[in-house]
Parts: sequence; C-alpha cells; structure tokens
Amino acid sequence: MRIVPAILFFLLAADFAGAQQIGQNKAADAPQVTLTVQSQLVVEAVIAKDKKGNFIHGLTAKDFTVTEDGVPQTVRFCEHQDLTTNATQLAASSPSDEDIKIYNRLARTQIAPETMNNERYKNRRLIALYFDMVGMRPDDQIRALNAAEQFIRTQMTAVDMVSLLRYQGGSVDVLQDFSADRNRLLSILETMIVGEGQGMADTVDDASSADTGAAFGQDDSEFNIFNTDRQLSALQTVAHELGQVNEKKLLIYFAGGMRLNGIDNQAQLHATVDEAIRAGVTFWTIDARGLVAAAPLGDATQGSQGNAGMYTGAAALAVRNNFQQSQDTLYTLASDTGGKAFLDNNDLDSGIVQAQRSIADYYVLGYYTTNNVKNGRFRRIKISLAGNSDADLNYRQGYYADKEFSKFTAVDKERQLEDALMLEDPITDLTIAMEIDYFQLNRAEYFVPIIVKIPGRELALAKRGGYEHTLIDFVGEIKDMVGGTTVQNVRDNVNIKLSDATAAELAKRPIEYDTGFTLLPGKYMIKFLARDDETGRIGTYQTTFVIPNLNKEDKRVAISAVVLGSQRVELNQALYDAAKAKDRMKDDAVNPLVQDGKKLIPSVTRVFSTTRQIYVYLQAYKQTPSTGNPPLFAFVTLYRAGAKVFETAPTAIAPSTASRLGTMPLSFSLGVNGLAPGEYDCQVTILDPSTQKANFWRAPIVLVE
Repeated sequence: MRIVPAILFFLLAADFAGAQQIGQNKAADAPQVTLTVQSQLVVEAVIAKDKKGNFIHGLTAKDFTVTEDGVPQTVRFCEHQDLTTNATQLAASSPSDEDIKIYNRLARTQIAPETMNNERYKNRRLIALYFDMVGMRPDDQIRALNAAEQFIRTQMTAVDMVSLLRYQGGSVDVLQDFSADRNRLLSILETMIVGEGQGMADTVDDASSADTGAAFGQDDSEFNIFNTDRQLSALQTVAHELGQVNEKKLLIYFAGGMRLNGIDNQAQLHATVDEAIRAGVTFWTIDARGLVAAAPLGDATQGSQGNAGMYTGAAALAVRNNFQQSQDTLYTLASDTGGKAFLDNNDLDSGIVQAQRSIADYYVLGYYTTNNVKNGRFRRIKISLAGNSDADLNYRQGYYADKEFSKFTAVDKERQLEDALMLEDPITDLTIAMEIDYFQLNRAEYFVPIIVKIPGRELALAKRGGYEHTLIDFVGEIKDMVGGTTVQNVRDNVNIKLSDATAAELAKRPIEYDTGFTLLPGKYMIKFLARDDETGRIGTYQTTFVIPNLNKEDKRVAISAVVLGSQRVELNQALYDAAKAKDRMKDDAVNPLVQDGKKLIPSVTRVFSTTRQIYVYLQAYKQTPSTGNPPLFAFVTLYRAGAKVFETAPTAIAPSTASRLGTMPLSFSLGVNGLAPGEYDCQVTILDPSTQKANFWRAPIVLVE
C-alpha cells in the first residue's frame, strides 16, 4: 500500500461589509449591513506522471477533476512547482571559505506560516533537519551534525531551503526557519553542543544487560515507555509546525534508534504518522549509529552480563534483537509517510541527498469545499486528469473536517466518541497514561484493575453554579488478540466540580480514573478514549497486554502483578469508578486493592514524594498443597546505582487454607523520608524454602521532595 504525503488544509474567512443607501435624503440614517462568509480552503499537492514515469508538465486548473465525497469541486488555483529547472549545484565550500559566526546561545524561532500573497516557497525544495538529541548518544550526535554540515557545504542546491530543529529536555526548538543562507545554517550547526539532552537514550534490562551487582529482576524495559512516547509526541509537534507551509516538506530525522516496548501507547505512533500525512511532511529517518558491528556479548562500553544467558546464547540473541527492534520504529515512520529509512550506513549525508532527490516536480491545487459543516468527519478526495486516464497521480486521499464542538448535540457527541473508537487513526489531543495489573481469582479467571491518569493542566473548566466544572467522557474496549472479538467494554462519564481553591490546584495535579474487568489468561488489546466535554479534545491510549496462566508456572513462585502506590483512600472518596452503583459493591468485593474499606491507588508513573509512604502490594499463589503449609518469605529492597540503600525486614506468610489457590497477600509500607531524591530500583523478592523456588520483580521509581 502506498502512503501519499498530504498538505494541511486551512481556513480562510472573508468579511464583506457593505452599506445600502435608501434614498439620498436618508443616507445618514441608512443601516449598515455586515455579511460574513466563511469558506474552507483545501490544499492538495499532486505528483503527476505519465505511464512511462515521466513528469507531466504544463497542466492548469482546468485539467484536474476533483471530487470530495463524490461531490465535484471547482479548482480555484493550480501552481506548478518545478524544482528541476533551477536545481543547480552550489559551489562546494570549506570552513576557510566562510566566516562562521559562533553564537553564545542559540536563538529560538518559529516556522513562518504561509500566506496567499507570499510566494517565498514557490519552486523551492523545503528540507527540515531534525536532531533528536534525547535519542542519540554523544558519538551519534557528532555523526549527525557532521552529516548535516557536509550536506549544506557540498550538496545544497539553488532551490533548497533548509530548516534546523532540535529536540532536547522535553521541548522542540526551531533553531532556524527555512532559509537558503548557507552561512547562517552552518553557524547554527557549529553552535550546537554535543551531549545536550543525552542520558535518556533507550535502555533495556534483559539477558543483554550488564550485571550491576543487584539481585536478578524481571525485564523492566516496559518502563521506558514515557521516553519513547515523548519522542514520538515531539515528532508529531514538529510535523504540525511544518504543516503551516503548503508545499511538500522533507523531514530528515536523525536518531540513535527508537524502540517501542511492550506496553507503549501505540496510539502515539499512529497519531504521529497521521499528523505528518495531514501536514504534507515526509519522514526520512537516519540511524545516526551507522553500520554497527556488535560483539556477541556487547562491547567495552558495558559490563559483563553475569547471567546464564552468556552460556546459552540468550545474551547474544538479545543484543541482536534489541538493535533490530530499535530500527523497526524508524522504518515504520518513514515507510508510512512515503519516505525511506536510511539504516546501517556510515555515509549519513547520502541519506539526506536521497531525500533531496525525491522531490522534483509537483502541482499545488486549491479549492473551496462545498461542504462547510463542521462535523469533524473524514472527507475522501479523488483527483484525476480530464481525458488522461493513464496518468499516475500521487496525492492525499482525504482529510478530517474542522469541528465546532460547542454546537454538537448529545447525539453528535456520542457519535463522535463511537467514530473515534473505530478510527484506525487515533486522536491524541489529550495525554493519557495507564497501568494494567492482574490478580488471580480462581483457576480460570483474573481480576484486571485498570487506572488512567490525565494531566489536569490539559482540561478546560467552566463556571457553573458557583463551581469550576468539567465533564470527562470515557469509552473503551478490550479485544482478544487471537479471535479479534471484543470481550469487555466500558462507557462512563465523570462530572467534576471544584471549588476555587481546588480548581487552582488542578494545573499541578492529574485526574485519575479506575475501573476493572474479569478476564481469562491470554493476549489482549485495549483501546481507551477520554474526552474533555468542554472542548471536545480527545485522548487515546492503545496497547497490548498479556494475562499469564499462573497455573502452569512451575519454575518460580507464582505471583500477581505488583502495585506501587502512595495513597489509600476511603471507598466513598475513591477515584472515579467505571462501575455503576449497582455493580460497585460487586467489583470492590473481588478487587484485591480494596482492604478494610480503603482502596490502594496505583501510582502509574511511579514518581513518589519522600514525605509520604510507598505502599507495595502483590499476591503469591501456592496451588500445590504442602505438608503443614510452610510459609513464604518476602521483602522489598531499594537500589541506587547498583548499591542497596534500603530494605524491609522479611515478611513470612502462610498459604490461605480457605483458598484453592493458596493465595498469600503481601503488603509493605516503605518509609523513604530519609532517602535523597533521585532514581532508584525497587525490587520485591519472594522465597519459598520448602520448594527451593523464588521470584523477583523489579521496576525503576523516582523520589522527589
């Protein structure tokens, strides 16, 4: 399937004012009539080739036939972008040829939006060089900057305009708008500091990981999800920024790999690709690591693995798989937007040249749509050449209409949520984080509590009845990955009323919401949407998760998911619960997070204050009866930089005789007020002396003051 780059549509509002005279003697008293007309201008970029693959020149607006949802549209303007005529190579320069100005501090700017009367970009090739300083190590950053400098010095042509963008420290910086000033571009590259933003590059903890001296723990690579989501969200921001310009844009994305992990919000990857297609941006991804000849057990930059995987081949296999998986996302971003991934090649600037040569000739068409209804629906576009059915046209296949949420009826709002849930292109206007846990109820069923967190600063409040008020709608479904059928769903809304004092705190605190399901062991996909009912903004969280069959666990002590939290709240003050009143008591009865009339609230982000207790809860199961029901022993340890800094006393607990599963609830309370803020590893160790089995669970946490 060929994915076609798109051009973002925009609105033009024209106000026409006129005064009608009613008689010369009443001119002073004549009323002034104001007529406001709003039209939506849709812009499309079309590559036209004949059946031999040659560009078709000399086309006008009359040669194109355009329909929107089957309705003919009138092409108002047609502009030919011919980049081959004047694409002469600029004379190559050396550092001594130009006076490179080194700036003490890089300035931030913005991509200047295009206007109807501005032909600044006519017959120009737009190339954006985007440096992901978070995703590249210092040596990768050096290679990326050198490749960009080499391209600007030796490969830049007279039709090229280059923009420089950077992602570091959680923000996207536009260092230079599209410019043909080679000296200015080189000066900015010289000023960029290697090592900025480094330290957040992708890491994993598996058979390939070095031995830090801590006890063995399970794979914690899933906890890097927020880093990956931030990188994709930043890339989406860049695509949206470039969408202000109508022409086709090439975005050269320098990264040191990007790995999607087990419980990533996959909706963010889809949303990033969709934003690029809407904005007419083609991603050309370049792996700045180049051609890597990896040693089977890693190189001298890491310590020895120190585990059995060194001898079974698992460590070498993990090293290879980790590297390949880090390139998969780069390949997806490029191929789904019509670009190409440049991998395993040390000549990085040749990747920029390949992207440069991909745009040579195209037409920009514009029409005012006859459908001015702001319903947010997808509108399908079809473009053809009159009298030339053999022509090969490459263009965007449609766009989403604007929406005016304030005029939606209740039926419109419900339909919008249903449509958003069914869309293959997820909407990510709101940020959503989610935690999914599981606890065994019986030999067949598992209770799966789910908690959702939304930053309060992203919600809009309205003043009603003397209170700050907002309504959040929730809808979601869980599908069986094997059969593809929906096994559970949720539809709920939360009406939040806040006093003036609590409303001011909302910008600093998240909104949390929890629900729960009963599932069988298997692999599932969850898609969950939240909508701010004041603005209509929607957020989507989508991921896959696995409920293991603990009945078949015979090598380790069978345990549930481990929940970390810092709050135990009364049930009547608990988070917004999806269960209706008649079902809430039933759910609380099976929810192991509810004890003694209080509910433990999972942290989701695993960020804790040193002034509060950290609660750790899990269940262990001993389904095979033993003589005398000997107890298990468990304890919690905190590590920092591989050194043990905190450990609880071992807790002994015997299997429950009232449960066929031999359920053993394990609860710990950690007082961390004596620990310094920073990053730690939290490990739970479970030992069964009677069977010589053990199990370990490990996850990173952050302590703040």
